[in-house]
Amino acid sequence: MTQWVIGIKLNGAAWYAHADPRIAAVVAGVPSAADFDLNSLAAPRVPLGLITARKDKWLVRRFHSEAILQACSSCERIAYLAEGGHGALLSPLPPGRSGLLAELIDDPPGFDRAREVPEVNRKIAAFFLKQPIAQTSRSRP
Repeated sequence: MTQWVIGIKLNGAAWYAHADPRIAAVVAGVPSAADFDLNSLAAPRVPLGLITARKDKWLVRRFHSEAILQACSSCERIAYLAEGGHGALLSPLPPGRSGLLAELIDDPPGFDRAREVPEVNRKIAAFFLKQPIAQTSRSRP
């Protein structure tokens, strides 16, 4: 049944869009450029913040978030994890990792999770707090 629905819903070239007025800003952590039509990110409807990780082994290099940053002039890199990998934002990392999964999401040598993750969380909060909607809602009684 699922395959049938996917075949019907995802078999054309038609664009589908939806704007939820409750979403005032978005943060994407180590996003994959392969998931997006980069032209659709040229001018996002809401502020878009990105967290990038230089040592991401999960994604092929051409799909790293750098491609999104190049396509989106209004996007903001809110955190750059020079030593972080794709699993840097998973907290905690899933238990029982081994094999390829562990290779792709475990912290690379040199990544200081105890220091980096709280700092990234602070930057995410700061990004949301500086958005106009956050400033307006904070001033309400």
